[in-house]
Amino acid sequence: MAGIYIHVPFCKTRCIYCDFFTRTDMKQKKPYVSSICKESVLRADYLGGETIETIYFGGGTPSQLAIEDLQLILRTLRNTFEISPQAEITLEANPDDLNASYIGELLTSGFNRLSMGVQSFDDAQLKFLNRRHSAQRAVEAVKLAQKGGFKNISIDLMYGLPDLTMDIWRDTLNQAIELNIQHISSYHLIYETGTKLYRLLQKGDVRSADEELSLDMFSLLIEKLKEAGFIHYEISNFAKDGLVSRHNTSYWLDKKYLGLGPSAHSYNQINRCWNVASIPKFIEGIKADKPDIEEEILDAQSRYNDFILTGMRTMWGIDLSVLKEKFGQEMLDYCEDNLKKHLQSGNVILSDNHYKITPQGIFISDSIMSDLMYVE
Repeated sequence: MAGIYIHVPFCKTRCIYCDFFTRTDMKQKKPYVSSICKESVLRADYLGGETIETIYFGGGTPSQLAIEDLQLILRTLRNTFEISPQAEITLEANPDDLNASYIGELLTSGFNRLSMGVQSFDDAQLKFLNRRHSAQRAVEAVKLAQKGGFKNISIDLMYGLPDLTMDIWRDTLNQAIELNIQHISSYHLIYETGTKLYRLLQKGDVRSADEELSLDMFSLLIEKLKEAGFIHYEISNFAKDGLVSRHNTSYWLDKKYLGLGPSAHSYNQINRCWNVASIPKFIEGIKADKPDIEEEILDAQSRYNDFILTGMRTMWGIDLSVLKEKFGQEMLDYCEDNLKKHLQSGNVILSDNHYKITPQGIFISDSIMSDLMYVE
């Protein structure tokens, strides 16, 4: 089984923290859509004929595409690949873009999962982030999607913002839980170089959140969502009713995926490649039947490090038999030697031949994974 990711680089406005490849100029939407369809045909062999289990429209803001554009892309994918009848098909959406008609057409087109970039249920926090929706609009959008028939809805939440207090964070979590959604992804604010947020930090106009407060927010996140019946299946991801993000989980479980669109990444267990981060250059390359792509052939060391970084982030951990099969006894010994102190401290456990980070260990997960990395 494999996955397909479609990068939609268009946004009405740009959030101050975003370092993804996005553009607010919508003039190239039509040639972009045509190029996505053609790229899927040009690169159809990349996944080796594997059945497609997940399709994910990410961005940017995929809900800026018209229903007709989304339908054309999905129709092309169905004509090009063997897609599982049970495939998970996700659209990332901004709450402001969703109305009853659009939601209904998404469902009839084959989308069965919505991922909304909510970030906060506090208007002051949303204004600071330059989000274009209000807290009330986010609530209304979730309820509209539920009423329209979506039974698998995820929202993104962000903590560690400069003026975010524990009371505001608790209220945001309570509101998310009250909505009875199936999935929550929650990330700490990162000051990425080149973003407006980073420039504000450099000028001293904002201050990064206190580290202890951020840890308290992460602890509250875990505690509240566990009480509400969510499974903490990956460091930043929580799901109810077994509805983990199958697409994102495929990344962590070393499955193949094809990335379509400018800046999109692909992986087939042999190489990793990425498209040019330019809409005009992307379109030109596809038009000439020569996709503008850079490629990295993965050596054993890179594949081992990826295996550790992705597996140890999840509740499934790393399977020792798979590690030995893929990388040999020497790398298995290396991994186990470097895990000894974490086993002794209780931050990692061995269960059913899998090494897994414990709930207490999750707070130092970066340090644990760093210790397992192999660097010559």
